[in-house]
Amino acid sequence: MKFGVGQSVKRIEDPRFLRGEGAYVDDLEAPDALVLHVLRSDIAHGLIQKIDVSRARGMPGVHRIYTDEDLSDRLNAIDAQLPLIQADGSTAPAVAQPHLAHGKVRYVGEPLVAIIADNLNAAMDAAECIEVETDTLDTALKPAVDQPQLHDHLQTNKVFTWDVGDLAATQHAFAEAAHCVALHVVNQRLAIHPVETRGILAIPDGDGWSVWLGNQGVHAAQSDLSRDLQVAPEHIRVHAPDVGGGFGMKLMDHPEYAMALIAAQDLGRPVRWTGTRSESFLSDMQGRDVQTHAEAAFSAEGRLTGLRWRSTADLGAYVPGYGAAVPTLFSGHLIGGLYDVAHVHHVVEGFVTNKAPVDAYRGAGKPEILHVMERLMDEGARATGLDPVEIRLRNLIRPEQIPYETAGGIPFDALDAPAILRQAADLADVAGFGARKSAAPRGLGISCYYERTGGGPTERAKIDISRDGKIRAVVGTQSSGQGHDTAWAQIIAEELGVPFDTIELQAPSTDLLEAGGGTGGSRSAVQAGRSFLRASADAIAQALPNAAEMLEVAATDITFDKTKGAFTIVGTDRSIAFLDVVEAMDGLTAQGGTDDKVQTTPNGCHIAEVSLDVETGQITLERYTVVDDFGRVINPMLVEGQVHGGVTQGIGQVLCEAMIWDEDGQPLSGSLMDYALPRAADLPFFEVAFVEHPTPSNPMGLKGCGEAGSVAAVPAVANAVMDVLATFGVRELAPPYTPGRVWAALSAAKG
Repeated sequence: MKFGVGQSVKRIEDPRFLRGEGAYVDDLEAPDALVLHVLRSDIAHGLIQKIDVSRARGMPGVHRIYTDEDLSDRLNAIDAQLPLIQADGSTAPAVAQPHLAHGKVRYVGEPLVAIIADNLNAAMDAAECIEVETDTLDTALKPAVDQPQLHDHLQTNKVFTWDVGDLAATQHAFAEAAHCVALHVVNQRLAIHPVETRGILAIPDGDGWSVWLGNQGVHAAQSDLSRDLQVAPEHIRVHAPDVGGGFGMKLMDHPEYAMALIAAQDLGRPVRWTGTRSESFLSDMQGRDVQTHAEAAFSAEGRLTGLRWRSTADLGAYVPGYGAAVPTLFSGHLIGGLYDVAHVHHVVEGFVTNKAPVDAYRGAGKPEILHVMERLMDEGARATGLDPVEIRLRNLIRPEQIPYETAGGIPFDALDAPAILRQAADLADVAGFGARKSAAPRGLGISCYYERTGGGPTERAKIDISRDGKIRAVVGTQSSGQGHDTAWAQIIAEELGVPFDTIELQAPSTDLLEAGGGTGGSRSAVQAGRSFLRASADAIAQALPNAAEMLEVAATDITFDKTKGAFTIVGTDRSIAFLDVVEAMDGLTAQGGTDDKVQTTPNGCHIAEVSLDVETGQITLERYTVVDDFGRVINPMLVEGQVHGGVTQGIGQVLCEAMIWDEDGQPLSGSLMDYALPRAADLPFFEVAFVEHPTPSNPMGLKGCGEAGSVAAVPAVANAVMDVLATFGVRELAPPYTPGRVWAALSAAKG
């Protein structure tokens, strides 16, 4: 049908945004709202001796000032979302984040004092009058046991040791191997930069609050805030405005949110907080920051026989949310990637340091793992004398092995990785690369990737159809630029056979749905899609008896034809339109949802080609080729947009982005003057193709797509850079591959 699933329908959201009619948190009107401003630590590590707010409390326009003494009994610290079972069977200790520093500051930017005032200027003036005395302590900037200790309840700065795989079998595989290769791979720390910074508007509402929050899931926010505030969830009504990007960071709880609710409750007035870009660098959850010593064993024929890895994760000062899960539960099992390898062992150690906390950032550990895996495959190619395509073809999981479970425990149910690699190699003209490389220094990087996309938690959808045929739908996922309104409308239009332009998606709200899982881990299409399928089936089931009555036959004698949007008497041409039945019913409300944890395994092959200016160290990305398998694709245009964005973020990680500190823990890349993001001029044309191997794990055959670009791009571009640098004798170099770093490495290799 027109505008159905599989078609590149233009985004229905765009006209509103292009007219400037988007409504983000900071756009929402609340005329009597007060402003929250946070005074933050300007040192990385120190004992708090005194915080004197007496002068500030008397400043014009100031209504309330909070320190930890005021809030520690009223707010629970922000703890981990998932327990982590260590290698020895014990549960990793909690390292919860207080809303305001408690006795000690542990990173530059940690909240110290919350100021509530008439406006931001008044709050900032008051902040300048607050006296803070701290005894500076030595900083722990390296993830190691010999660093200054951050938390008294930990024996050292090590928080956990986690592992997966069989060490004894892996050791045997290495003992029998014809070739062994080893690498040290760095996935540096990144700042997360959605266009819209974080923000909240909290309004007192009876015995609770109405909250507008720019995040990735209203029900997750409701749960987080209820836990922080020690109140029942029903006291907190959370509504979603437009959200300008999230990338995982906006799914997480942050200290400013609960403090805004406390202030609104105490003062009986709305309170809003909007972070500045400078605050984002200091206060937002950050991403990546994992180093891995990795070894791979190969047979004489180039077959991968074993993997032995040890990763070190820098968690930052606290471990809230999914900080401990990202390098372990979310990604550690992906060791081995798309390759048929029987013996693996991966140890991950997590440490606290005097930096902002780390949590899930687009890909949530998978870019780090696949970066290591694909670098090892290129090293294996050099060791065995095979070319990078051939060594992968010898080791990729083959379609005849499906269903297949990896040594890390990840199941595959629909896959043809060798065919995808061959298609990508053809599109990228890998055969002609030698000629291009002979003309100028060039490198080629291949990334055969997969990821494990999010399943749970519970998801719910609702479809309201009025008697005049207008349809309003809502689901618990949250769009932050992906185009959900368009994709969900396509599903509903196809399932009910109704006009696409009659469907309107409502913004998620805890008032509208009892539950919802939000957006994260590339889960939205699978879980929202299934929920809307079931809601559509519920609508048809409700209308069926009425259709039978109107057609004057038994309900068992009619069937629903979604291509026509009509109930039809079996064996005849008599029918009645679904919307005509709904009109006779005076409208209906249908619901559907899912409570299971079904996950999917999108996969594909990305190939990058770079050139090198030897005189300056400048790396230029010349070509980028994508072949992705996302199962059935709802809207190819929207999905390609997701791929473009993810690939660009991966390119940024490899070529230009990095958080850097001095020896005292002061950020040196704390603004967009110092922290480089990729620009459009840095990017080539992306050649993108989709291959559909629908998964049987869900009725629509969907596989999540939102994070795939960032997962695949990191190893593809990194391999391309290291390929060209190897020509000049550079075998290891930590990203980002900025001109200065590359030039220095080339100079060192020359001697």
